[in-house]
Amino acid sequence: MLLAVHHIAVICADYSRSKTFYTDVLGLRVIREVYREERDSWKLDLALGNQYIIELFSFPDPPPRTSRPEACGLRHLAFAVADIDAAVTQLAQKGVITEPVRIDPHTQQRFTFFADPDGLPLELYEVN
Repeated sequence: MLLAVHHIAVICADYSRSKTFYTDVLGLRVIREVYREERDSWKLDLALGNQYIIELFSFPDPPPRTSRPEACGLRHLAFAVADIDAAVTQLAQKGVITEPVRIDPHTQQRFTFFADPDGLPLELYEVN
């Protein structure tokens, strides 16, 4: 029945700041950007490589979402990287602070977490 994950929707508090983060810091490519006047909302479709991946939305005064302590619901969004040390260095050069790199005890793969401008937990997961 299911074929793949089509996209992930993210609602942000400050559209300009989040757009800059996802495009300039993380390097996602803009597919299309639409202002929906009836909702006073921006919708930005973003791709990683050739894969459509994130819809970034703005809405007037969205309520905050609890992510710490861990709350029920979507926990985090993980991005695969080939070299976690290089990815952490690139993020640090752009002012993004990451947690210390850890090792998944089940897969022995390295990973770390960081946050988007609204505190959404994001993960880098090294794949070889």
